[in-house]
Amino acid sequence: MIASRHLAALVCPLLVLSAGACTPGASHEVAKSPSADPSASSSAGKNGSLRLTDAIDRLKMAREDRAGYERDKFRLWTDADHDGCDTRKEVLLAEAVKKPRQGRSCKLTGGSWRSYYDDKTVTDARKLDIDHVVPLAEAWDSGASKWTAQRREQYANDLGAERTLVAVSLGPNRTKGDKDPAEWMPPAKDATCTYVADWVSAKLRWKLTVDRAEQTKLQQVAAGCPGTKVTLTPAP
Repeated sequence: MIASRHLAALVCPLLVLSAGACTPGASHEVAKSPSADPSASSSAGKNGSLRLTDAIDRLKMAREDRAGYERDKFRLWTDADHDGCDTRKEVLLAEAVKKPRQGRSCKLTGGSWRSYYDDKTVTDARKLDIDHVVPLAEAWDSGASKWTAQRREQYANDLGAERTLVAVSLGPNRTKGDKDPAEWMPPAKDATCTYVADWVSAKLRWKLTVDRAEQTKLQQVAAGCPGTKVTLTPAP
């Protein structure tokens, strides 16, 4: 299993289960890094912790363009470390509240997960999607169309940050589709600050742009999340 996902196994359940991590005024660090300082100011450097509002200010605005997008231009669920567990299963193992049993070829049985989008406990991994917080189509629109196929594969299987990929219930994820926060937000009220922080973290990590409606919505939500922080972890 990828090393940073081992850390996520400890961190993510706490973020998902703690209402304080998702409610306005709470501190929410999205992507942990050894150099992250939770008390860092808006002058944080390449790696550092920013207030959510300051993190949004770092996003570059640009018009979106979906010309040429095809989902299969992002190769999904690879096994980068050749341990028998593909990206989907790595995330399931990392985010399990109760660890599943791991059999041959990384077959998972049992276990339980907390889907923070709808604040529900799921005990059947088949009823979970691994969501790209910033959907593949949205990533394409906002910069990934210019990437190489290898770079898009890295994005689609990003295990280097804890909150770029999340295990969530099928229902809300299918409803979300390729929508951005101006078009869709998680149904669970306590998920609002967490979701926007995750979104901003992923966009900054991969140097993706935002459009005007998206930026406006992010700013509106962030105004109600004064204690929420985003830790910058640029993609390699």
